[in-house]
Amino acid sequence: RDLGEHGVLTERLGRALAEELPLVARDGGFVAPGYSEELDELRALRDESRKLIAALQSRYATETGVPSLKIRHNNVLGYFVEVTATHQSKIPTGERDGGGGAFIHRQTMANAMRFTTVELGELERKIASAAERALALELALFDDLAGEVLARSEPIGLAAAALAALDLAAALAQRALEGRWCRPRVDESAAFEIAGGRHPVVEAALAREQDALFVANDCDLGEAQRLWLVTGPNMAGKSTFLRQNALIAVLAQIGSYVPAEAAHIGVIDRLFSRVGAADDLARGRSTFMVEMVEAAVILNQAGPRSLVILDEIGRGTATFDGLSIAWACIEHLHAVNRSRALFATHYHELTRLAGTLESLACVTMRVKEWQGEIVFLHEVAPGTADRSYGIHVAKLAGLPPAAIARAEAVLASLESGAQADALTSLVDDLPLFAARPSGPATASSVEPSAVEARLRAVNPDELTPKDALELLYALRGLLPSD
Repeated sequence: RDLGEHGVLTERLGRALAEELPLVARDGGFVAPGYSEELDELRALRDESRKLIAALQSRYATETGVPSLKIRHNNVLGYFVEVTATHQSKIPTGERDGGGGAFIHRQTMANAMRFTTVELGELERKIASAAERALALELALFDDLAGEVLARSEPIGLAAAALAALDLAAALAQRALEGRWCRPRVDESAAFEIAGGRHPVVEAALAREQDALFVANDCDLGEAQRLWLVTGPNMAGKSTFLRQNALIAVLAQIGSYVPAEAAHIGVIDRLFSRVGAADDLARGRSTFMVEMVEAAVILNQAGPRSLVILDEIGRGTATFDGLSIAWACIEHLHAVNRSRALFATHYHELTRLAGTLESLACVTMRVKEWQGEIVFLHEVAPGTADRSYGIHVAKLAGLPPAAIARAEAVLASLESGAQADALTSLVDDLPLFAARPSGPATASSVEPSAVEARLRAVNPDELTPKDALELLYALRGLLPSD
């Protein structure tokens, strides 16, 4: 379609609009200098009133021969001409040579005389109304410009849409070239096969800030394994894996290349996500309630053509409640919704469902334990995780050593037998306030240091100032050297 020729309009707008525009037109200041001679004069009066008054004062002083002549202002008289009483005779009160009106007497003071002129009065009125008139003229000019733009709205809209489409296509093409993206195959099948998929935002952040490579992962949600149960430690990359596949699906269906080595995606009618933790307290919804509302939307609306990502279900309530809800959600997604889905969880018990749900596949984020530390490999592999390494993450976050030791003791108690029995006997086996970890010797069982022994032998009441100073040096000498 004809996008129109807008050279005349753009040339006029270029002349009319200032380089820095205000947020709203009613503030003024959007018309460029030189566009309207009348507006420039009003602005000069508004912005350069002092210069104009100074120029008029200089002219009056020259014409009258009174160098001390001043033009002053107060709230009663407004602008007025003031001369000392000794120069009163030099001020012509009739017609002055060269025109311009006579000096009109306004006020007699003890040592001065005050006058005005028709010219000064007109200048005062112009200055007083200049700001208001300048804004009114700007708004009128704005209405005129807006009217011309609206008259060409249809071809302008077509041109804007064409430029937007070109901008989007160029941006996606540039990103695809720089990021080694591939052209996806999108068809009517139920496939979802991603080879070497990557999260474009995380990958760019790693390259920019850490100079590190993103670990690519495959994802295959074909009919035989359309529901993936993703387990693995905290910080291992489960959330990133879920979100990268959702982003790849969106990019593929808007016609973009995708961050992967290869991709085959059957058309997706809706994308559902349940990620993160947030509340809506203003409407009386707790974090868990928001989680359940989002899960309810998914289970009630998702269909066989949908893609679903769920990052933790049931974590906002009691352990057995949460596990039961997550268990039921997986069964519903598998049997009723029949959606392609990625379900991340820390409930390792859910992996038992793989034996009864034919289209459920268990995958895990790989980790490696090396010299007592955990190395996150960020790789997705078939299998299940038996630990979440949450205490390791808590240690990385900076929890106090006593709290970490207590957590490890509680975890050992929970894992030592049946979970229900461990919970029942937890208070008896590990008292609630037993925060000090066992193992290292307590303060009462350690031999006192030399400093402590010396201090216990001192009676402060018997020390003179000199003795106290000598004791301080002696104690300092007992400390171990750095």
